[in-house]
Amino acid sequence: MSHRTLIRGGLVLTAADETHADVLVEDGRVAALAAHGSAAAGSWTADRTIDATGKYVIPGGVDAHTHMELPFGGTFASDTFETGTRAAAWGGTTTIVDFAVQAKGQSLREGLDAWYAKADGNCAIDYGFHMILSDVNESSLKEMDLLVEEGVTSFKLFMAYPGVFYSDDGQILRAMQRGTANGGLIMMHAENGIAIDVLVEQALARGETDPRHHGEVRKVLLEAEATHRAVQLARVAGAPLYVVHVSAEEAVAELAAARDKGLPVFGETCPQYLFLSTDNLAEQGFEGAKYVCSTPLRPREHQAALWRGLRTDDLQVVSTDHCPFCFSGQKDLGRGDFSKIPNGLPGVENRMDLLHQAVLDGHISRRRWIEIACAAPARMFGLYPKKGTIAPGADADIVVYDPRAEQVLSAETHHMNVDYSAYEGKRITGRVETVLSRGEVVIDRREFTGRAGHGVFTPRSTCQYLN
Repeated sequence: MSHRTLIRGGLVLTAADETHADVLVEDGRVAALAAHGSAAAGSWTADRTIDATGKYVIPGGVDAHTHMELPFGGTFASDTFETGTRAAAWGGTTTIVDFAVQAKGQSLREGLDAWYAKADGNCAIDYGFHMILSDVNESSLKEMDLLVEEGVTSFKLFMAYPGVFYSDDGQILRAMQRGTANGGLIMMHAENGIAIDVLVEQALARGETDPRHHGEVRKVLLEAEATHRAVQLARVAGAPLYVVHVSAEEAVAELAAARDKGLPVFGETCPQYLFLSTDNLAEQGFEGAKYVCSTPLRPREHQAALWRGLRTDDLQVVSTDHCPFCFSGQKDLGRGDFSKIPNGLPGVENRMDLLHQAVLDGHISRRRWIEIACAAPARMFGLYPKKGTIAPGADADIVVYDPRAEQVLSAETHHMNVDYSAYEGKRITGRVETVLSRGEVVIDRREFTGRAGHGVFTPRSTCQYLN
């Protein structure tokens, strides 16, 4: 039995076009688009018609950086794959790429299988995996080839967190060389963790224990230095490089300089760096702990450079680095010692709305909104045009978006499994109304109609900016 849905009357926004068109969905895919009132659109019949008059019809968001159920600092990220993907759907995101973790002494296969087990049958939307390499050796380098064949085509390394995820320059170089050979994209957490640990130790010895000191020890220059070093190592290896959660003006400058040389270097930033700052980390009492993440929030003046980077394409992607820890019972593990506060913020539900607000605020255009939130992450991680656009043959991951609805972001109303909002009380304009995932309505006029297990693992090709 063929099932058809017709989305009628909306303004279809993609990274390339804005067109007043009706969209016909058949058997989970986009079957056709036709202008409103055209003979073609008038001849379509459907089992279900969605009226999008006065609304935007946009591709489902692709969040290429999430951490569901991540073990960190003696606890776990508070969103499961079930709660996290449901919250993503509420926020207009229909695909996540989460990070499977190789523990020290473990094979990549063991780490990846553990993440398959966490996600399988639990996701409301489609998902893929990147692989965190925490133990680079001959055997894990060989395994990279097998993962690329399996559709896990990107590998994250850390210049931070010595003793946990950290890789030294030699290990990073080897992994980059392997990526050059097998087509895998190396993703880098670029902060000089060895130097940061010295500054942490010194700050604590001086009695500087409050959350705001987390931002002060993780210095801008140590992000810029690590970004520069990562770029040079990638040049030596002849490898492409994707730098995650870029937060500082000086780090953007390193990426821009590399791109000006024509190097295949890419960068992402996150809503927290665009909308929050060290002012949040310095909130009274222990409230600043809510905003502890790494790279850390920066002084507000860095935001202009991040927005400029997004406009000039020196930064290509906005992902969330969604890694929520509850304020009560998790963040407060670091009372009296900022270095013990679990690092991470909730955000998977807020990204599309915050970036729409950025359109209204004049930071980016409507099409750039779709580019950085949908199309570019899909291309970067080998999912385009299956994901990230509305075109015949694409998965029918479609959001009907009301650009005029007003909302106030709050923990009272969000769907993420965490007891605070990083954007509590922020008023924004624009809201998701209806969401389709592979043609199935998972949010119906602000009501969740999806289910755990609808979302499927989605293998990825290699980075499409390199083809």
